Amino acid sequence: MKDVFDIIQTASLTEKASLLSEKQNKYVFRVSPKANKIEIKRAVEQLFNKKVVAVNTANYAGKKKRERRADFGRKPHWKKAIVTLKEGEKIDLV
Repeated sequence: MKDVFDIIQTASLTEKASLLSEKQNKYVFRVSPKANKIEIKRAVEQLFNKKVVAVNTANYAGKKKRERRADFGRKPHWKKAIVTLKEGEKIDLV
């Protein structure tokens, strides 16, 4: 089993993520691209001691970036997880 801190990298504190947490009790995390929904659910439950109802994931391709002259590089690919908690439970991220 992977370590909890290897699966969950950071919490997303954007305007959209804060609206989701306030209105729909959903929290957004940036997770390891190799993690699946079951691993993400277990990691959040262990890290925050909360009950997870559902996990939605989205893969994002890294953007192309220009490096010196005509060579092109790429930022790393990443994965976002939107975690829905049980009614009445909250996570303090700030």
